[in-house]
Amino acid sequence: MNNTKACDKPFDLRTYLEDRRSRIDARLEQMLACSRAETRVCAAMCHSLMASGKRFRPVLCLAAAEAVGCVTESVLQTACAIEMIHTYSLIHDDLPAMDNDDVRRGRSTCHVAFDEATAILAGDALLTLAFETLADCGRYPETKPGQILRVIGRIGGAAGYRGMIEGQMRDMQAEQAPLELDSLKEMHRKKTGALIEAAVVSGALLARADASQTEALQVYAENIGLAFQVTDDILNVRGDPQTMGKASGTDQARGKSTYPAIMGLSRADEYADSLVDNALQAIAIFDTKAKPLTALARYIIERNK
Repeated sequence: MNNTKACDKPFDLRTYLEDRRSRIDARLEQMLACSRAETRVCAAMCHSLMASGKRFRPVLCLAAAEAVGCVTESVLQTACAIEMIHTYSLIHDDLPAMDNDDVRRGRSTCHVAFDEATAILAGDALLTLAFETLADCGRYPETKPGQILRVIGRIGGAAGYRGMIEGQMRDMQAEQAPLELDSLKEMHRKKTGALIEAAVVSGALLARADASQTEALQVYAENIGLAFQVTDDILNVRGDPQTMGKASGTDQARGKSTYPAIMGLSRADEYADSLVDNALQAIAIFDTKAKPLTALARYIIERNK
């Protein structure tokens, strides 16, 4: 007879991700009606938004809310807004004036599939739609105006000139002037980490986390945000382009500062592991409710795309 309790069973991350991604995709489809996109700009938005992305940031938003309490309609709405902002940033990062990439998420980048002007407008449209979506959370009775205002402020700061935009600016400048390790970490905290942190903290705030819970999730998010970028840099060196859905070796070709370039592959692997360990220590206070967050943190350094 098997006496193993349900709570002792290994956490099934694949099933969890499939379920959460399907919820996020269904809500995004509902918002944009991508299956019948009637305008060129909407078609371009959907081309990038509904590609086979990991939905890592919105899933983190849901998982953080689950660790604190539960996922409400406003949490799901916020998760979708975060994915819109992330996708807008990818569309713009891929442009010829920036990274000039041809493939993203296994398909042609937006400016290749459409044209450069349409891609710029599609990115702008996703960014503005994201904040319209966040403001719309006020219609849900479980969400207090003060909560959603704090969330809007947090996400706006992460996406703005002190967050992702500054990070991208530093990334481009670093192609001409290689960075030292501390400067590289700071750049990635802005470019990659800021929105990941906003996703986690927003889920917590909407689930009414107390100060200690919010602080723990902030530490978790800071560490996994950096681990995510370290792993991205590693995959750019040794990843399989077909699996990743984008080219490999591009960082070295552009002379970009990366963790493998500065630390070597072996030390970069060890650094990513240590960041995940720090993240897991921070969320120990949530006990079994942190199983999704724990599995997501480990997924960061075990993924192949």
